[in-house]
This record gives sequence, structure tokens and C-alpha cells, in this order.
Amino acid sequence: MPLFDLAINLLIFLFWCIVLAFSAHVLIKALTKIASFLAFTEFVVCFIIMGVATSLPELSVGIGSALKENTALALGTVIGSNIINLTLVVGVVALLIRGIRVESKTIRSDAIYMFIIAALPLALMLIDLLFTEKVMISRFDGCILLFVFFLYILKQIQKRKEYIQKFVHDVSITDFTDFIISIILSLLGLSLLFISTDFVVNYGTLLSAELILPSILIGLFMVSFGTSLPELSLELRMILTGRREMALGNLIGSVVANSTLVLGFTALIYPIRADFLLLITSGFFMLLVAFLFMTFIESERAISWQEGLSLILLYILFVIIEFIIESLRHSITI
Repeated sequence: MPLFDLAINLLIFLFWCIVLAFSAHVLIKALTKIASFLAFTEFVVCFIIMGVATSLPELSVGIGSALKENTALALGTVIGSNIINLTLVVGVVALLIRGIRVESKTIRSDAIYMFIIAALPLALMLIDLLFTEKVMISRFDGCILLFVFFLYILKQIQKRKEYIQKFVHDVSITDFTDFIISIILSLLGLSLLFISTDFVVNYGTLLSAELILPSILIGLFMVSFGTSLPELSLELRMILTGRREMALGNLIGSVVANSTLVLGFTALIYPIRADFLLLITSGFFMLLVAFLFMTFIESERAISWQEGLSLILLYILFVIIEFIIESLRHSITI
């Protein structure tokens, strides 16, 4: 295919990734305003509304890729999004506010659960490889992941007493007209989210073929950026308005939802298969940064700006290593 056509397809793909991020941002902002107007508690907002809303971009990509039988794109998006959340998002926030203090025992224990749950999809794939000699997350594995997500939600409900105060949005609404406008914006954001997802999946699949790159790589480094931008915006807004515990709780919940709800639902529609080498390297790196995040919070009860910087540098190292591996493999294939 001519270079010009490739450049056009790449620009169209990036445009719809931006639209995907924008639609998710509009949806999340509208939902938080609605929650504030309805006087929901912080528990409902943090663990139910935000827990679902921040994973909607990944879920929509998962559904779209499963319907087109290109689930490697969804897997790459989830792993890439989890890595970005735990490196770039945490790192940028820690740098901007000169460190993140973590006083809550709940957040520290949730970080441990997050690490274990993030490892579960990879463990299921290795078990399938051992017994079926196929690198995949089957429909049965998808049911297991959804069940784990259900258990995690139940555990959060048990801790609801810690978040009983009324949630107040930084831009609160008291007028009923503003409330209706927020509902309309949330519906528009949701519609645009699924429309943009269709284009992202279509052009992501097309670019994978044109660039001779595995779909999981497109998800890891291109789609995941679009799906993680709303997360970065939300974390910054929460922390700058003094809701640090909620921000970290939401980030942990997002990683859990991506690893269970998104992959589980995707696998139910169509089994998830991916390139083994890229899966192992990216999956290992995801567990490494999850372990570091858990260690920083548990041992020091804080993430310093130096540790935030190290997380950002780790992401850069991850990008370099993945592309070196892909380049070497491509040269060997040729």
C-alpha cells in the first residue's frame, strides 16, 4: 500500500482515538455532576459510577474487537491501559503535586488485591496453554474473571461505611436545567463512545495488517493511550480537589475492572488470543509495575515524586524493549 494511504489511515485512527478519549471525558464529567445533584455518597461515585465509567472505553473496545474476532486488540488495550495507569498517570500526578500520601489502610489492602487480580488473566492463559497448547482466554475463563469482578464489588460494598459522606463535584449543579443537560451530555458521550470504538477497532485492525504488526501491539501503544486520557484527567481533578484516597481507589478499581470485567466480557463474546511473546513480555511488565505500585504504597505509605519519575522512566523503557523485540522478531521472520 502507498505510504500516503498508510499515513491517511494512521491519521484517521489517531483522530478516532482522540474522539474516544473526548467522549469518555464528557461521559465521566456528566455522570459526576449528576451524582452530585442527586446527593449520592462518595462510595456510590467512587466504586460504582467511576468504577464502571472509567473502564467503558476499554469495555467498548473489547466488545467491538470481539464482534470482529480481533480480541488481541482488546487484550493489548487492557494491558497497555493498566501499565499507563500505574506508570504515566501515577507518575505525572506524583510529579505535579510533589508526592501522593496514602493514609488509608483500605487503599493499601486494595493495592494487594489489585496485584493478584491483574495476574489472574495471565495465569488463566498459562493454564490453558498447559492443557490445550493454545494461548487464549476461553469463554470459561471469561466466566471466572466476571465472577472475580463480582466478588470484588461485594467486598467494596462491605466497606461502604468508610465513604458515607455526600459527594460534592468541583463544579456542582443545583439547577434542574443543568441536571437535564448533564443527562443529555452523558447519553451523547456514551453514544459517541461506541461510535468512535467501531472506527478505532476497524482502523486498528487495518493498520495491524498494513504495518505487519500484531494487533496486541496496536492496542498496547496506540488504543490504550486514548482510553487512558480520561483516567489521567479524572485523577488530576480528584487529587487537586483534595480527594486523594478516592483518586487512588478509582485508579485501583480501574485496573481491576479492566482485568476482570473487560477481559471477561470480551472472552464471553469471542475467546481472546494473542501473540505469545508480546503477551509474556507486556504481561510481565504489567505485573512488575503493579508490584512496584503496591510496594510503594505498602512500605512507605506514599508515592514520592522521585518514585513517580521512576515509574514514567519505566514506561519509556517498556516501549523501547517491546519495539526492540518486535524488530528482532520481524527481521528473523524476513
